Order: sequence, then C-alpha cells, then structure tokens
Amino acid sequence: MLKDYKRSERPADEEIEKRLTELRERLATKQTRIRDHKLPVLVVLEGWGAAGKGSVLGKVIRNIDPRFFKVATMGTKSEDEERKPFLYRHFVKIPEAGKYEFLDGSWMDEVTKDYLLGKSSEKDYKAHVSSIKTFERQLTDNGYLVLKFFFHIDEKEQKKRLEKLLDDKNTKWRVSDWDLWQNKHYDKCMEVFDEYLRETNQSQAPWYVIDAKDKKWAEVQLLDIMVNGIDMALSRGAQAVPVLQNVFPLRKTPKLSEIPLDKTVPEEDYKKELDKLQKKLSKLHNELYRKRIPVIIAYEGWDAAGKGGNIKRITGALDPRGFEVHPIASPEPHEKARHYLWRFWTRLPRSGHVAIFDRTWYGRVMVERLEGFCSENDWQRAYNEINEFEKELTDWGAIVIKFWVQIDKDTQLARFTDRQNTQEKQWKITDEDWRNREKWDQYENAINEMLQKTNTTTAPWYVLESNDKKYARIKALKILIEEIEKRL
Repeated sequence: MLKDYKRSERPADEEIEKRLTELRERLATKQTRIRDHKLPVLVVLEGWGAAGKGSVLGKVIRNIDPRFFKVATMGTKSEDEERKPFLYRHFVKIPEAGKYEFLDGSWMDEVTKDYLLGKSSEKDYKAHVSSIKTFERQLTDNGYLVLKFFFHIDEKEQKKRLEKLLDDKNTKWRVSDWDLWQNKHYDKCMEVFDEYLRETNQSQAPWYVIDAKDKKWAEVQLLDIMVNGIDMALSRGAQAVPVLQNVFPLRKTPKLSEIPLDKTVPEEDYKKELDKLQKKLSKLHNELYRKRIPVIIAYEGWDAAGKGGNIKRITGALDPRGFEVHPIASPEPHEKARHYLWRFWTRLPRSGHVAIFDRTWYGRVMVERLEGFCSENDWQRAYNEINEFEKELTDWGAIVIKFWVQIDKDTQLARFTDRQNTQEKQWKITDEDWRNREKWDQYENAINEMLQKTNTTTAPWYVLESNDKKYARIKALKILIEEIEKRL
C-alpha cells in the first residue's frame, strides 16, 4: 500500500480552509447521532515518527464534546501489561457505544517495532497479525466503526522534521530512539509497514493512507474519511453478519441427558482425598507463580448445582495473594455498552496468577440467547468468537479449564426447596431461579449446543457430576491438578 501510494494533488489554501470549516462543522453535528444510534467509533492513528499524528489529532478533537471521547497514547507497555495477553491493553481501550476512542499508536506499532528490532520472530509476528485481524473483525461484527489511518511522509521529510525537533530544547524530548531508528532504516521499515498494511487491510476495517506532508491537508483528508465513514455506519444501522465456519479442533462431547449422575464418594474418603488434593494444589500454585503460568478456571452450571462450594474447595488450597474469584452477574451499564467480551478481558489474571470465573462469557449463548438480550445473529457468531478468545488465552500460555456443573431436575428442586425453607439459605434463592427452572428444556438444548461447539482441544469442557457435591469437588481438584502438572 505504501509502495504503490500516489499522493493526491493538494488543493489551494483557500479551498483547504473552506473544506476544513465545512468538515469540522459536519463532525461536530455527528455527536448527537452517534450517541442516539449507540455507535462506538474507534479511530487508530499510525504512521512514521514526526508525521504529525498528534498535531492533527489535537485539531480534530476540538470539534467533539470532550464528554464523549477519550484519547490514549499506546507507548511502552507497563509491567502489568507485560504480564497480560498481547491484545489485552488494546481490547480494554475500546469505546463505549455512542462514544469515540482515539488511539495514538496501536497494535500495529507494537508488532512492527518488535519485529524490526528483532525482539520477536517471524512466527510471533505472523501470529500477532492473525490475532489483530480477528480482533478487528470481532469489533466490526459487533457494531464498531473502526477507522485506521497511516500518516505517510518520505524519508527526507521525516529527517527534516526530526532535526527541527532536536534543534529546539523544548521539543527535543518528543523525538524517541525509535523515531531515529526508523529514519536510519527507512527502506527496511517501509517493507515491513507496507506488508503489515496489506495484511490487515480488511474490507470492514480498511487502512487509509494520509499524505502528511502538509498538516492542514492531512486534517482535511482525515476529517473527510471520518465524517463519511460515520455517515455510512449510521445509514447501515445494525446488520446481520455472516456466521463463520468453525476451524477449531473439537472433542466429542455427550449430551447432558447421557451423563450418569449416580457417582458418589463416601464421607470418610472425601475428607482424606480433599486434604491430600488441596495440599498438592497448594504446592503447584507456588510453581505456577515461579514459572509465570496463568490459570483461568471457568464455572458454568445449573442453579443450585454447587458451583460456589466447588470454587471454595479450590481457593482453600491457593495463596490468597495469587488468585481472584470473579462472580459474574448482569453487566453494568458501562459493560453492556461495550463488546460483550470486554468485561472478561478486563478481569484476566497476570501471569502466574489464577482467575476463577463464577459464570462466564458463555452467558452469550445461554441467558442472552434464551432471554432475547441479543439477536440470533449475535449468539450464533459467539461460538466462534469465544473459541477465538480462548485461543488467545492459550496462545498467551494460560491453562484454561472449563467446568460444567451438572445435576438433574429433581436434585435442583430439592435444593431450591431446602433453600426456601431454611432461613439462613433464603438469600441463595430468587424468583429468577424459579423462572429459569421453567425453561429447563430450552436451557438444556442451548447447553448441549454450547458444549458441542466450544469443546476445543486447547480449552476443553469438563462435566462435574454434582448430584453428590463431594464427588464433584474431588473431580474438579483432580482435573485441575492433572492439567497443571501436564503443563509444568
């Protein structure tokens, strides 16, 4: 794209001023429509060092109500970000519905810089490019407008600007070693930048090359693309998106009705086994921390199936400084206004730590599906999106273990009745639990489909037979220990 780029003719100054006035006014009028249509707009600014991204961005945002946008400069990773998945610090920056997020630098700068400086291999580079394409597609499939701009200047222009900045003690700080390295190795950078832009130039999230030799002309180009892109997105509205074919290796899984639930463990055996397994898990937790291996444990299951007690037996073996339990309820307004996976990206553990989710991202294909909180197209796409999410986690190096806690309908009724009739347990039972019980068959069909489509070889499901809670607890501990030992 950069190699073939042909500069368009710069209009006369009078024409530029006229167009700037018109485009600034048009952008200013978009805010109300973006808010009313709940359109999230992500604007990515990339380009050569000293190409003027910050200067143009400063002028553009003057036309937007400051309550409705954020600007993030994606510089060097923090220590915490270094211990999170590659896409973490970018995913957490996505805007709420009806608002803008401007990124000065992005995932492009990160992966191309590491590759050019020899900090990542070609294999790592290609894997990251694949993840980026998936990330951008997921955003646009879920209603985001993604606008990506590359500010382009030639080698001589970049050198002139860098020298000017360096000559002034008040601007010298703005020139980084990376900017200077780029100019010294301009042709090499051009090769990698061009390849990256071509690889990630997707129809739903294309790249726009901005002629950045003149700042006002650069602003005209960016504003023109922004306002027209917003107009197109608003006119399209919500549209169905093709459901992608699954490409993830899957393990065969039985239907819930085929799983026998008569397994039990005697009380005396349970206590001995529990003590032994918890001591073993405690030792493994120390090794996980030392080797910086993250663990993500996802719990789903029927109401009153015993998830809480199961989680308690696992956390009882862990160092409290090295784990966190995330009880997932209905999304908060700021969570609901973003991609449904956002609230899980923000809760991922650091390397060496354990995150336990009591309810998970699978709500998309269960509760949200059956209660009509998302469209059919949304939940049909979600199986593949979830598999992609979990692949990001396992590629990062996480151990991902998913438990479905299974009971039969009679056992659930007995536990509901006990909770309702026991004062200290009444907080555990709600009207919603009873309503969900009436939809047992619908939920069972949805769960069977979920297990079938997301039981991948890298992030498999394990069913815990929990008519006997003690049996389910022992089984969960054994599986967790086995998976950790396998990794270690």
